[in-house]
Amino acid sequence: MSTTPSPGPTTVPATDAVPLPTREPDAATLAGADAATLAQADAATLAQADAATLAQADAATLAQAAERAAGDLLAPPAPHRLADVVPAPQQIQPDPTGDWVLPAEAVIVASADPAALAVAEQLAHLLRPATGYPLPVTDATTPEPAGGIALALDDTVDLGAEGYRLDITTDGVRVTASTAAGLFYAVQTLRQLLPAAIESPDPVTERWALPGGTITDAPRFPYRGAMLDVARHFFAVEDVLRVVDHLARYKLNHLHLHLTDDQGWRIAVDSWPKLTTIGGTTEVGGGPGGHYTKADYARIVTYAAERHITVVPEIDLPGHTNAALVAYPELAPDKIAPPPYTGTEVGFSYVDPADERTYDFVADALGEVAALTPGPWLHVGGDEAFKVKGEVYTGFVERVQRIVADLGKTVVGWHQLAPAAHLDGRVLQWWGTNGEDPTTAEAVRRGARLIVSPGNHAYLDMKYAPDTPIGHDWAGLIDVRKAYDWDPGTHVADVPTEAVLGVEAPLWTESVTSLADIELLLLPRLPAIAELGWSPRATHDWNGFRDRLAGQGPRWETAGITFHRAPEIPWPTAPTIPAQRKVPQTETTTP
Repeated sequence: MSTTPSPGPTTVPATDAVPLPTREPDAATLAGADAATLAQADAATLAQADAATLAQADAATLAQAAERAAGDLLAPPAPHRLADVVPAPQQIQPDPTGDWVLPAEAVIVASADPAALAVAEQLAHLLRPATGYPLPVTDATTPEPAGGIALALDDTVDLGAEGYRLDITTDGVRVTASTAAGLFYAVQTLRQLLPAAIESPDPVTERWALPGGTITDAPRFPYRGAMLDVARHFFAVEDVLRVVDHLARYKLNHLHLHLTDDQGWRIAVDSWPKLTTIGGTTEVGGGPGGHYTKADYARIVTYAAERHITVVPEIDLPGHTNAALVAYPELAPDKIAPPPYTGTEVGFSYVDPADERTYDFVADALGEVAALTPGPWLHVGGDEAFKVKGEVYTGFVERVQRIVADLGKTVVGWHQLAPAAHLDGRVLQWWGTNGEDPTTAEAVRRGARLIVSPGNHAYLDMKYAPDTPIGHDWAGLIDVRKAYDWDPGTHVADVPTEAVLGVEAPLWTESVTSLADIELLLLPRLPAIAELGWSPRATHDWNGFRDRLAGQGPRWETAGITFHRAPEIPWPTAPTIPAQRKVPQTETTTP
């Protein structure tokens, strides 16, 4: 984390200033002064007021005014700079005279729109635990900070679908965006500009200062995501929601769930119930497995949507289907149920592409998942179907693509789908380790778009170093610099930047068995991928990134988040976490 302070002292704006008296003020002077004048008066002068004068004024108001005036005169600059944010913002205009401190009586005011008010409640929920402040939320036709925080929806501003403008002045904070998503991303920026103690679940004593200035920001790519494999090892809904929180913190907007594989089928399909009652009861290593009911899945989708994250469900076909074949042998080429599989090999299983019953199964499974998924994408896998080759493979894929289109969804698949005929809107997810891929480039020329997930840069299940206790190394070791130092827009040869929809970081879970394992592999590499997806290419700078990333460490520690202390990052050696304090809490509801 960079600790360079904003240059220059904190000052009181010239406007609204009142000349200070040159002699001890009499009772009439103080009685006629309003609270704003008192707040700007010299603390020493106030202290000299005689008892008769003080008796005529409200003691609480005077004490508050004196404390604030003294604080303004003696306060250091805000501990963070506008430039300390991850991902790096598009444009920054610091104002050394504009630092602002969140006061206990601050109000969050938002546009009178349910989506804007929802973001305001999320902001209040983020700030209340550590500050202990009530932070009431209200609405207005034209939100103004008035010493607090204003979130304004304005569809006339040219900030794009996810962009925002954040203005911090001595009068408070104003956020402007044309969509609720833009307001939400501004809140994540605001969160990082506050001291790291803001992540404390309990009230702490801290000066909640923000650096003055303006940030104007918008993402480079529309698709910024991560994938969680819940098939190799099953993870409870609460664990998935925690992953959603990590994505939201760094402005990622898609969660790809790998829901089916040889080791387990994880999503309920009413028309084929044995997929979960039989196919969902295993996992790598012989554990109990598990599955999501439709209500579970809806809970994940809703929670993600509230954080402006779209869930992308994957039903992997025609390979990676052993769990389905155990449940329904009629889908197997030989119509014989294979034994349950709890290993980690790939490429041996497939549904029968020559049987019409297979396509009934595909249509039913995809149809029920599509009905639960408001987002536009359905991921159909397509990788490592080694025993389904040539025209048989492409014929299967083309039928599945049409099924997806008939459901009103856009098909996404791993880049092995590339040889199949193009379908309007088709998206290929490229996971190669060599940027030379003529087949994928040809598919792009025919109209496909690309999500870029190179195995040797973006696969978060790869080890950081040889001694990393979990993970793989088939695509190489991926330290933080390797996760950061590449460009999604130019990585695949002969694929133009405009054909790249975005970037995604997959996390396969053959060796991952707990939430702590997930977090260890996600962090600190996930913010690196997030920056590649969000920030302009011109901001790409390893030395600057590693310093900004270091500043996230104390935040994760305070929040109780597991992460890998990558040796290439200059983590603070002794983060100072302010002491907890007892403050009456306003009862709030989690958004």
